[in-house]
Amino acid sequence: MAFIDYYKILGIEKNATENEIKKAYRKLARKYHPDLNPNDKNTEKKFKEINEANEVLSHKENRKKYDKYGKDWEHAEHFEKAEKQQQYQRNTQQSNYYNFSGGDYSDFFESMFGGRASRQKSGSVKFRGHDYNAELNLNLDDVYKTHKRTLTVNSKNIRLTIPAGVKNGQIIKIKGHGGEGINGGPKGDLIIKFSINNNTKFKLDKNNLYTTVDLDLYKALLGGDLTIDTFDGKVKLKIKPETQNGTKIKLKGKGFPIYKKEGSFGDLYITYQIVIPTKLTQKEKKLFTELSKLRML
Repeated sequence: MAFIDYYKILGIEKNATENEIKKAYRKLARKYHPDLNPNDKNTEKKFKEINEANEVLSHKENRKKYDKYGKDWEHAEHFEKAEKQQQYQRNTQQSNYYNFSGGDYSDFFESMFGGRASRQKSGSVKFRGHDYNAELNLNLDDVYKTHKRTLTVNSKNIRLTIPAGVKNGQIIKIKGHGGEGINGGPKGDLIIKFSINNNTKFKLDKNNLYTTVDLDLYKALLGGDLTIDTFDGKVKLKIKPETQNGTKIKLKGKGFPIYKKEGSFGDLYITYQIVIPTKLTQKEKKLFTELSKLRML
């Protein structure tokens, strides 16, 4: 049985890091995936070689054994053969995307790593279904409260619960709602990206809300009550006499809901913007003039 250079198959150096091995594998697996190259026997063979190489090099103990014996791998069976095979059977992991079964590993792999231990009885190659990707467009006030929504994906209706506090650009995965698997393989997943449009007068930063409220000059000078809108209703505020333009206050717990923390909210920050009266009457001008004279005394 000929020696197989797994490093060459993945196009990496022998001193490649775990991350470099993972990146090389994922890149090649996407390129040679059977779904993208239907009825191409050469591509299918290449795809199996790539997965076999990853099965060895991504597994610390297997890679150590492979690096140690190299082309003389056949002598490895004389060194703790039984123990090594049992350890591999316990610890071996499935490839990142697919499971392989009877007849899919090379003789080199089987002799060196006990490949038959991870085979399925069916003798057919099982492939995981591909993922579906969808974008869900919502308004900010849509995600202030948890609610249910029905999505139509690939002609199928899927009932979703949208948690309160979902953020713009956030991605969630719904397991098993993607494409059908091949030869009894598992279904892919539905991956949803949220696009949240802020259709409100509030600015959202993390879980805090920010807004500016107009305050008339007289109330700013003399104080009084002011009713404002928050995300979940109106609130009456007490305005202190001589409130300055740009004054900021915080309403604790009146911000945006915190994702997956029911009953927890950020804060609402309000900035007062004093509105100067316009189109003054002659009487108003006279009174302001008298007031200004008093201030100069």
